[in-house]
Amino acid sequence: MGLWLLAPLALSACAEAPTTGDKGYVDGRGIITRLPVAERTTPGAVEGQTLEGKQLALDDYKGRVIVLNVWGSWCPPCRKEAPILRDAARELGKQDVAFIGINTRDASQDQGLAFQRRYDVPYPSLFDPSGRTLLAFAGTLNPSAIPSTVVLDEKGRVAASILGEVPSRRTLVDLVEDVRR
Repeated sequence: MGLWLLAPLALSACAEAPTTGDKGYVDGRGIITRLPVAERTTPGAVEGQTLEGKQLALDDYKGRVIVLNVWGSWCPPCRKEAPILRDAARELGKQDVAFIGINTRDASQDQGLAFQRRYDVPYPSLFDPSGRTLLAFAGTLNPSAIPSTVVLDEKGRVAASILGEVPSRRTLVDLVEDVRR
């Protein structure tokens, strides 16, 4: 009788499809993917208004490596990785690497602005409450995998991604340095 009760639990642990459960996001567990140059593709258009109400487009950063982080103020792993991203942005900014955030699924810009102030985020974030901007990364990002980070090479192509929380500043810095080589 005990084994019969455990069977559904064992089967559910083997499920392939990620689910949000009651968290509202898919935990990507920091899965890192690096793409060889021959397999890199350019995402669709990424543009819109920042949390501060200014226009921003990826095209504004042509010729630079770009680190693009998808986050929400409501997301515990996003809060945990915010200081890591802040420190990496300050370090890599000296090497002309651009950081851009995409604030998704927050109900108002005020929530994102409060997050930026609390974690002293030194780079702009697009305000994308619907998550529509993430469609530009179809095949790279799962729109429910929050946080996620994408590294674009100098030609604007997806070179690497981290699904889930960035594990450490060193990991992100090393990933960007690999892309620059």
